[in-house]
Amino acid sequence: MTETVHRVGPGVRRPGLDPQGYIEREGSLGRVPHAFRPVVAAARDRLLDVLGDRLHSAYLYGSVPRGTARVGRSDLDLLVALRAEPTDADRDAVQALGEALDREFAQIDGVGTLLYSRARLLSDLETYDLGWFVACLCTPLLGEDLAEYLPRYRPDSRLARETNGDLARLLPRWRERVSAATTEAERLRLVRFLSRHLVRTGFTLVMPAWNGWTSDLREMAEAFARYYPARADQLRSAAVLGYEPTSDPDVLRTYVDDLGPWLAAEYTRVHGTKTPRP
Repeated sequence: MTETVHRVGPGVRRPGLDPQGYIEREGSLGRVPHAFRPVVAAARDRLLDVLGDRLHSAYLYGSVPRGTARVGRSDLDLLVALRAEPTDADRDAVQALGEALDREFAQIDGVGTLLYSRARLLSDLETYDLGWFVACLCTPLLGEDLAEYLPRYRPDSRLARETNGDLARLLPRWRERVSAATTEAERLRLVRFLSRHLVRTGFTLVMPAWNGWTSDLREMAEAFARYYPARADQLRSAAVLGYEPTSDPDVLRTYVDDLGPWLAAEYTRVHGTKTPRP
């Protein structure tokens, strides 16, 4: 398939940037919808109880701090920075905490917690991936804000490469997961996850040319459509399925056999590949 790519003129600035052209931090505690505030308060208090002195800082990310969470549909997304490398006991503790919150609060549909050491989040290797994630997409909840130690970020090719330039390495693992998804519930979860990942990858592919930032899947798909109209409908459909997934196995096969491989090859051509992690 031959792609027709349309560029925008220099100097065009999209939403999500400050007047100097840096990505603005999205989300705040003030934007947390009223229905979700008890959940956030409980998560904050229990993280302290569970992790104690090992906890350096904790953050919210996703729809809850952006103010777009839907009662009974949205999950609670947390990132936790520890003073040392996470242990199996730490992982078990935060998983148990998330499961308890999910049982107790009907407002949320699951809890996802990312767990890293402070040193890793501030490492040179992660500056343009996890570091950017903390500085721009995470809302401080507890402790010292690591964004104070990180640079400001522009929507450039280096950021695109280091955030999503690993799709080619992920595809074999995705194919295994698709083959192993035999129940409707498993396929629903996988369609939601892969849809969101592919839309975000498609968006960051064009992000430097679009010159802006958004976390809205539909806006991401529309930005992509400006540059790759021949693939636009595929990404628009993925954006819809990222919010309202289907269990159709044909969707998953299309992702890993068509859209995913094309996107991985185009990403490598335009931005190169992500620096390998240990």
